[in-house]
Amino acid sequence: MLNEVIDEQYILSTAEQDIFVTADLHLGHENIIRFCNRPFANADEMNEALVERWNAVVKDNDIVFLLGDVALGGAQLYDRYLPQLKGRKFLIYGNHDFRNMRERYLRYFEQVALKMFISVDGQPIILNHEPLLCFGGQQDNRTWHLFGHVHTSKTGRQGSDYQRVRTMCTPTMYDVGVDFNNFTPIRFQDLKAQIDRQVAMKMNFIELYEYEH
Repeated sequence: MLNEVIDEQYILSTAEQDIFVTADLHLGHENIIRFCNRPFANADEMNEALVERWNAVVKDNDIVFLLGDVALGGAQLYDRYLPQLKGRKFLIYGNHDFRNMRERYLRYFEQVALKMFISVDGQPIILNHEPLLCFGGQQDNRTWHLFGHVHTSKTGRQGSDYQRVRTMCTPTMYDVGVDFNNFTPIRFQDLKAQIDRQVAMKMNFIELYEYEH
């Protein structure tokens, strides 16, 4: 339950609802299909698939942290798709959101922020749209850092920042963007299993994926 805020850090528990994290929907962005080799024929098909996959796992009372780059388009696009997405949505601004977000769209989110610190079942987490090079708790694997922006992909076509992320990531960092996660928000318990495996193997998420495949 989202039960309190201490020093601007959300303290959460999975006891009463699921908690999800995702990023980089890029609703309405036709070119992202080509840029990231997304398996959709056009933007309309992509938009509908993203909504369907989101709502297949998220329930109305669940919490979803959306780490930026929601959509590229006008009011009609935002007003059509954002109300369809289930859950209590918290937005961390992405670079495309600064250009496209309007004040009227903020009503779809319980809070918006540039960066957010949360704790889920005692696990400290830093949420940011772009990956951070350094963050507190990084060296002792105490703090997770979840991000998007770089569009890590399992299809072989990577974003322009992929190689830098590949070399800088530590085992407690993870790209929650839809391109790397079956176009679906990720449940906290699944993230925990993933990052625990990365820490145990002393590999970042890209190295572990390449090792296992």
